Amino acid sequence: MLKKERFQAFVEHFSTRFPEAETELHYSNPFELLVAVVLSAQCTDKRINQVTPALFKRFPDAKSLADSSVEEIFSYIRSVSYPNNKAKHLLGLGQKITDQFAGEVPETMEDLQSLPGVGRKTANVIASVIYNQPAMAVDTHVFRVSQRLGLVPKTANTPLKVEMALIKNLPDDVIATAHHWLILHGRYVCLARTPQCLKCDITHFCAFYQKNHKP
Repeated sequence: MLKKERFQAFVEHFSTRFPEAETELHYSNPFELLVAVVLSAQCTDKRINQVTPALFKRFPDAKSLADSSVEEIFSYIRSVSYPNNKAKHLLGLGQKITDQFAGEVPETMEDLQSLPGVGRKTANVIASVIYNQPAMAVDTHVFRVSQRLGLVPKTANTPLKVEMALIKNLPDDVIATAHHWLILHGRYVCLARTPQCLKCDITHFCAFYQKNHKP
């Protein structure tokens, strides 16, 4: 199957079955999503959703975070991965948004990545989900699934290379949603250690399946 055909099959399948795929993190505004995504690094969305209700009640905006302390923030997020570092990031993030961005989550990739704890992946999530930009955040699921499906070449061996390969071949209007398609497929079907190929309904265009299972 040609690469163009594989991308067409991918978009056709998921746009038909999951046209409104979205993040599983719970949030009600850009600030809450930013905090949730920073916390979700190397941690499950389920765990983050258990922590954030109390966190958001105590810290509803950047100013309240900025006026807090690492110790207090830590007390709300102690059950997530790397809580010490994340508490420091959230304090610094709140201070910078308050001091330099008038309390509002910035829009550009450059400004987003200037915030403590915000790397390219997190910035892409905010750019795509909040500001509807054609940005592709590449986490472990997106990296793995796009490789297995054959959407990106084997030479795309870094998150940035995968991001560029996907953006190059996906229509702008589906890039943001395609990020969620790949994540959800990786989370529930194309598992890292035991991909559920026999239960998968996109094996007809999956390079991994064609190589490992097709007679």
